Amino acid sequence: MSVKKWFSLEEANEMLPFVDQELKKMQGLKRNFEEKYTELRKQKNELAEKPGAEKDPFFVMEAELEFIQIEARGLIQNFQLTGVELKDIETGLVDFPALIEGQEVLLCWKQGEDRIRYYHGKDDGFAGRKPISD
Repeated sequence: MSVKKWFSLEEANEMLPFVDQELKKMQGLKRNFEEKYTELRKQKNELAEKPGAEKDPFFVMEAELEFIQIEARGLIQNFQLTGVELKDIETGLVDFPALIEGQEVLLCWKQGEDRIRYYHGKDDGFAGRKPISD
Protein backbone atom coordinates (compact mmCIF):
# COMPACT_ATOMS: atom_id res chain seq x y z
CA MET A 1 0.00 0.00 0.00
CA SER A 2 1.50 3.31 -1.05
CA VAL A 3 1.48 6.41 1.11
CA LYS A 4 -1.20 8.86 0.04
CA LYS A 5 0.19 11.97 -1.56
CA TRP A 6 -1.44 15.33 -0.99
CA PHE A 7 -1.03 17.98 -3.65
CA SER A 8 -1.01 21.70 -3.12
CA LEU A 9 -2.91 23.63 -5.79
CA GLU A 10 0.43 24.92 -7.09
CA GLU A 11 1.95 21.40 -7.30
CA ALA A 12 -1.14 20.07 -9.06
CA ASN A 13 -1.14 22.92 -11.60
CA GLU A 14 2.59 22.36 -12.27
CA MET A 15 1.84 18.72 -13.11
CA LEU A 16 -0.82 19.53 -15.72
CA PRO A 17 1.53 19.48 -18.77
CA PHE A 18 2.76 16.00 -17.74
CA VAL A 19 -0.79 14.80 -16.99
CA ASP A 20 -2.04 16.13 -20.33
CA GLN A 21 0.80 14.39 -22.21
CA GLU A 22 0.13 11.06 -20.45
CA LEU A 23 -3.62 11.34 -21.10
CA LYS A 24 -2.93 11.94 -24.80
CA LYS A 25 -0.82 8.75 -24.93
CA MET A 26 -3.60 6.77 -23.23
CA GLN A 27 -6.25 8.27 -25.51
CA GLY A 28 -4.16 7.39 -28.57
CA LEU A 29 -3.80 3.79 -27.40
CA LYS A 30 -7.52 3.60 -26.66
CA ARG A 31 -8.41 4.88 -30.15
CA ASN A 32 -5.86 2.53 -31.75
CA PHE A 33 -7.28 -0.41 -29.79
CA GLU A 34 -10.89 0.45 -30.70
CA GLU A 35 -10.04 0.79 -34.42
CA LYS A 36 -8.15 -2.52 -34.53
CA TYR A 37 -10.83 -4.28 -32.49
CA THR A 38 -13.60 -3.02 -34.80
CA GLU A 39 -11.62 -4.16 -37.86
CA LEU A 40 -10.99 -7.58 -36.28
CA ARG A 41 -14.73 -8.06 -35.52
CA LYS A 42 -15.60 -7.03 -39.09
CA GLN A 43 -13.12 -9.49 -40.61
CA LYS A 44 -14.24 -12.30 -38.30
CA ASN A 45 -17.86 -11.72 -39.27
CA GLU A 46 -16.97 -11.72 -42.97
CA LEU A 47 -15.00 -14.95 -42.56
CA ALA A 48 -17.84 -16.61 -40.66
CA GLU A 49 -20.04 -16.12 -43.71
CA LYS A 50 -17.58 -17.94 -46.03
CA PRO A 51 -17.80 -21.73 -45.96
CA GLY A 52 -14.57 -23.70 -45.64
CA ALA A 53 -12.43 -20.67 -44.77
CA GLU A 54 -9.10 -20.78 -42.95
CA LYS A 55 -9.58 -21.44 -39.22
CA ASP A 56 -7.84 -18.51 -37.45
CA PRO A 57 -6.12 -15.98 -39.69
CA PHE A 58 -6.51 -13.34 -36.97
CA PHE A 59 -3.60 -14.27 -34.73
CA VAL A 60 -1.53 -11.20 -35.68
CA MET A 61 -4.40 -8.75 -35.12
CA GLU A 62 -5.25 -10.37 -31.79
CA ALA A 63 -1.59 -10.19 -30.72
CA GLU A 64 -1.48 -6.48 -31.65
CA LEU A 65 -4.56 -5.85 -29.51
CA GLU A 66 -2.94 -7.69 -26.63
CA PHE A 67 0.24 -5.58 -26.93
CA ILE A 68 -1.83 -2.37 -26.94
CA GLN A 69 -3.59 -3.53 -23.76
CA ILE A 70 -0.26 -4.32 -22.09
CA GLU A 71 1.15 -0.91 -23.06
CA ALA A 72 -1.99 0.85 -21.81
CA ARG A 73 -1.91 -1.04 -18.50
CA GLY A 74 1.74 -0.03 -18.02
CA LEU A 75 0.97 3.63 -18.77
CA ILE A 76 -1.98 3.63 -16.36
CA GLN A 77 0.01 1.91 -13.59
CA ASN A 78 2.91 4.38 -13.95
CA PHE A 79 0.43 7.26 -13.97
CA GLN A 80 -1.17 6.03 -10.76
CA LEU A 81 2.25 5.98 -9.06
CA THR A 82 2.27 9.80 -9.27
CA GLY A 83 -0.66 9.91 -6.82
CA VAL A 84 -2.92 11.57 -9.40
CA GLU A 85 -6.25 9.74 -9.71
CA LEU A 86 -7.31 8.88 -13.26
CA LYS A 87 -11.10 9.18 -13.52
CA ASP A 88 -11.82 9.08 -17.27
CA ILE A 89 -9.34 8.61 -20.11
CA GLU A 90 -11.76 9.66 -22.85
CA THR A 91 -12.66 13.07 -21.35
CA GLY A 92 -9.25 13.49 -19.69
CA LEU A 93 -10.65 13.77 -16.17
CA VAL A 94 -8.25 13.52 -13.22
CA ASP A 95 -8.30 14.30 -9.50
CA PHE A 96 -5.46 15.40 -7.23
CA PRO A 97 -5.93 14.45 -3.56
CA ALA A 98 -5.56 17.57 -1.42
CA LEU A 99 -6.35 19.05 1.97
CA ILE A 100 -8.42 22.23 2.18
CA GLU A 101 -8.84 23.56 5.71
CA GLY A 102 -8.00 20.11 7.06
CA GLN A 103 -10.65 18.41 4.91
CA GLU A 104 -9.69 15.67 2.44
CA VAL A 105 -10.82 16.83 -1.02
CA LEU A 106 -10.00 16.20 -4.65
CA LEU A 107 -8.72 18.99 -6.88
CA CYS A 108 -10.52 18.31 -10.13
CA TRP A 109 -9.13 18.96 -13.62
CA LYS A 110 -10.54 18.16 -17.03
CA GLN A 111 -8.37 18.15 -20.14
CA GLY A 112 -8.69 21.45 -21.97
CA GLU A 113 -9.02 23.57 -18.81
CA ASP A 114 -6.09 26.00 -18.51
CA ARG A 115 -5.63 25.30 -14.78
CA ILE A 116 -7.33 23.68 -11.82
CA ARG A 117 -10.33 25.78 -10.82
CA TYR A 118 -12.53 23.24 -9.00
CA TYR A 119 -12.52 20.72 -6.20
CA HIS A 120 -15.03 18.27 -4.76
CA GLY A 121 -15.44 16.02 -1.75
CA LYS A 122 -14.20 12.44 -1.94
CA ASP A 123 -17.71 11.10 -2.56
CA ASP A 124 -19.18 13.98 -4.58
CA GLY A 125 -17.67 13.30 -7.99
CA PHE A 126 -17.55 15.58 -11.03
CA ALA A 127 -21.17 16.71 -10.58
CA GLY A 128 -20.32 18.06 -7.13
CA ARG A 129 -17.49 20.33 -8.32
CA LYS A 130 -17.15 23.60 -6.45
CA PRO A 131 -15.02 26.56 -7.55
CA ILE A 132 -11.75 27.06 -5.65
CA SER A 133 -11.79 30.45 -4.00
CA ASP A 134 -8.53 32.34 -4.37
